[in-house]
Amino acid sequence: MSRWKVLPAELDPRVRQLVVRLRRLKDHSGLSIRQVAARTGYSPKSWERYLGGTSLPPGEAVEALARICGEDPTRLLALREVAAEGWTATTERAPVVGHLSPETAPRPPERRALRIALVAGSVTLVLAVSSAVLVTVRLMDDNNSGRPTTRSAAPLAASASESPFPCHVRRVDGRWYAGNSRTQQEILAVGNIGPDVAEAQCLLRRAGFSPGGIDGIFGPLTEHAVKEFQKRAGLVVDGMVGPHTWKVLRG
Repeated sequence: MSRWKVLPAELDPRVRQLVVRLRRLKDHSGLSIRQVAARTGYSPKSWERYLGGTSLPPGEAVEALARICGEDPTRLLALREVAAEGWTATTERAPVVGHLSPETAPRPPERRALRIALVAGSVTLVLAVSSAVLVTVRLMDDNNSGRPTTRSAAPLAASASESPFPCHVRRVDGRWYAGNSRTQQEILAVGNIGPDVAEAQCLLRRAGFSPGGIDGIFGPLTEHAVKEFQKRAGLVVDGMVGPHTWKVLRG
């Protein structure tokens, strides 16, 4: 398997996810860079830039790589469309990212932070609405049954701060599971949300690395915990949870 260079730290997570997928696809094919270039019609230098994270590959190149590797290009093209949102065409960003060309410079960190804040706010709003609905339903049940309603308020108020995801870690067939997801392949990075993220957070906590709350939001604290875990496990430290990191997390 190829020994890839570490991707630029400032690379947008969406672009990083695409590059990691392309690298794995190339490695699994057993083809060299020159062989990939000969079969796709794009030069070796171009593929070095695409797989090095310094240039966004065009959709045709992504589709060509998928074709010669026997892979359905649909998902890769979807990832490429998402990755395209992480790049900017402004020349002002070039001095910040150094070796990256202006057309391939990643978004400013402020936009990533804004996205994380918006996601966190959305989850908080959903939890608050869910708690309000639960309070209303329980109060209606109490009124219908003739029981007093005052004793329901305290425990329900506390439920708003509880995690929406379970974290019941247990060993099944030699692997650790926390009850949120059974994936071992999904690639997670900053900005992702959902049960897969919550599963990784639970397993990180089990391994002794705090990701913050078990909230299903892949934010800076979770990224830091992933990097520390990868350092201890001898993995590539990229702050992303991919198949290799899942394998060690699952035990």
